[in-house]
Amino acid sequence: MVATIYTTAFEGVEALPVEIQCALSPGLPGFSIVGLPDKAVSEARERIRAALGALAIALPLERITVNLAPADLPKTGAHYDLPIALALLAAMGIIPKEEAAQVVAIGELSLDGRLVAVPGALPSAMTAAAHDRVLLCPAACASEAAWGGKDLVFAAAHLDAMVRHLSGAAPLVPAVPANAQTDAPRYDLTDVKGQERARRALEIAAAGRHHLLMVGPPGAGKSMLARCLPGIMPPLTPAEALETSVIQSVAGQLPEGGLSRAAPYRAPHHTASKAALTGGGRGAAPGEMSLAHNGVLFLDELPEFQRDVLETLRQPMETGEVSVARANAHLTYPSRFLAVAAANPCRCGHLGDPARACARAPDCGADYLGKLSGPLLDRFDLRIEVPPVAYTELAARPAGEPSARVLARVTQARQAQAARYAACPEIRANADVSGVLLDTVARPDAEGAALLEKAAQRLRLSARGYHRILRVARTIADLEGTEPIRKAHLSEAISYRLLFGGPQTMRGE
Repeated sequence: MVATIYTTAFEGVEALPVEIQCALSPGLPGFSIVGLPDKAVSEARERIRAALGALAIALPLERITVNLAPADLPKTGAHYDLPIALALLAAMGIIPKEEAAQVVAIGELSLDGRLVAVPGALPSAMTAAAHDRVLLCPAACASEAAWGGKDLVFAAAHLDAMVRHLSGAAPLVPAVPANAQTDAPRYDLTDVKGQERARRALEIAAAGRHHLLMVGPPGAGKSMLARCLPGIMPPLTPAEALETSVIQSVAGQLPEGGLSRAAPYRAPHHTASKAALTGGGRGAAPGEMSLAHNGVLFLDELPEFQRDVLETLRQPMETGEVSVARANAHLTYPSRFLAVAAANPCRCGHLGDPARACARAPDCGADYLGKLSGPLLDRFDLRIEVPPVAYTELAARPAGEPSARVLARVTQARQAQAARYAACPEIRANADVSGVLLDTVARPDAEGAALLEKAAQRLRLSARGYHRILRVARTIADLEGTEPIRKAHLSEAISYRLLFGGPQTMRGE
């Protein structure tokens, strides 16, 4: 007789159902697990043997065969411990087989029977709910999993409690989701002295989710500006918070307590590899681009990244998703992030400063920033210079506008975009608009159209650059609270693309 229970296997951010079948048969005593288990799953035999021993339950003197179906799907991770143990107990008649067949279980077992938290509780709960099954998980995963399956998640800290629950001796109460957290920002724009143009670019970036590149000497405040960006971004919507939390759950980085409404902020070091940025490694786990989904990906010292690593940014910045192709995995992760990059003008950082002139100018700057390809630069909607702040400004200038006031304007602009694109759920900000819809919502007036035509000719704009100017102008108009796109909006949008590629001025304007 075969006992059955269910668990999940992860393919990208999706939790696929896995049926665990356990059979006891006559023959020499043995315990085998089949169905493409990895080393962690195979070692579950010893953890289960010790955990059952802690409950004074001995393995039967029969041949134990556990099959993980479908057999051609690789099974990785220690979360198979609990479902295999429960399937074995059902085959032994200790818990009812009918009850076990309605369960999805995840959890790692300690040798004394304690249940240890595992990644992926949230998508596992969502899969269990989709198949009208309950989820059993460790107590440490309860508040996370409860978001994915209301009244269908039961958690315990010990295997003994799970056995008592399934046998009806001591039923568990459904887990309750914790309140979604909205963390207070650690940095405020009042800490930034001067840099009015950079602050304005930061506001536009947050309002329309436009990629931003800042170039300036060391100590000008580029990193501080980037750290202030999450503080002027609206809280995530429930749908966005769930999307982001699923990715963090699969990666094992969802904080205990459940979902967070704060936009994620990721700042990988410039020594990061391609796999760290795009995803990969064991199990093709999500990378920094996906962990920054619906939030900010800050790339400090951009030219210091390896060139082949930088080029991996191009597709996700354009499409909002990253494809991880490996010999044993072909996965697609969502990666709709706001890219913010900072760079020095040259290797020494003082190109253009008369008092500290670079001895290799101007070749030093060309060589240093030459690591950034034209197609990559073309994907940054906003490109600004961040000049050094004079001591007199640092000492005498009053505090700048606080983040809360900027956040109010950004929130109003985002609300206008949500209303405009209500019929297109895949579009969440102006940065996502393209095609006919972009021509409709970002059509400039006559003066603006004439200015844009001249800019396209003088700056030799690519089609991508032309459309990005229209998107930025649409965001500037939204911040102003106006629907028509006028010449002033386009003029400001064009000014943010003059740093690289094309003349620095447009005579006659």
